[in-house]
Amino acid sequence: MRDQINLSIKNLIDKLLGWLDVLVVNLPNIVLAIFVFFIAYFLAKYLSTRTTKLISKRIKQVSIRSLIGSTITIVIVSFGFILALSILNLDQALNSLIAGAGVAGLAIGLAIQGTLSNTFAGISLSLKNDINIDDFIETNGFSGTVVEINLRDTKIRTVDNNLVVIPNNTISNNPYKNYSLTKDLRVVVESGVGYESDLRKVAEVARNAVTDVFPYRKDEVEFYYLSYGDSAINFQLRFWIQATDKFALIRARSTAIILIKESFDKESINIPFPIRTIITKND
Repeated sequence: MRDQINLSIKNLIDKLLGWLDVLVVNLPNIVLAIFVFFIAYFLAKYLSTRTTKLISKRIKQVSIRSLIGSTITIVIVSFGFILALSILNLDQALNSLIAGAGVAGLAIGLAIQGTLSNTFAGISLSLKNDINIDDFIETNGFSGTVVEINLRDTKIRTVDNNLVVIPNNTISNNPYKNYSLTKDLRVVVESGVGYESDLRKVAEVARNAVTDVFPYRKDEVEFYYLSYGDSAINFQLRFWIQATDKFALIRARSTAIILIKESFDKESINIPFPIRTIITKND
């Protein structure tokens, strides 16, 4: 029994001495690997911080900036870790790790395909600068002011103060209108006047009615007669305003209708009611 214990202790000491020899032989590589890994870690933190600051003016969404910074950190740290394993001559472990990461990445990618699609769509929307916070947009049957763009969805606040959450992928793959991309909006008003009206005077009165209140680009106010209607000659008036949301357009159209009606009343220009004439044949 004592001999067996002594033999076990001797084998253990031999094993420890062998490990010590390996440690001493590989000590320079171990120190170098640790040094490389820490260099990669601090370099990743520095580049992540610098990149986040550089893109802060272009990308206003904090979540998107954080994602880009985290991605840079993960890539550089992973590269440093792989380089450290290579320095330690752990090629077999490195190959197994890369193979396992590839399989795991494929499985995770398939499982979160929808989430990844929305994430990349959110990044794309932020980089293209087509939609920003406080922009007034129309998309997927909703219209309102953008209040948040995150990695998964975009939140817009409608005029009735409801918050609508729309997946980024849905916005990216469908048409949308952003009223805030331009400060010039064209207002279109349609109406009609009686057949007895002086058409040249009607055009002049309608133009003057809107240019007095909406002088912006007043030389580009357009007036067109469209058709002979059942009870009126139909016309269209178009003028410009400076605005960045849809409801400024609606307010301007409403004001223009009031102004045109008041001006027509002063000039005794008739906007007729719909009229239907019935002709009967007597025996």
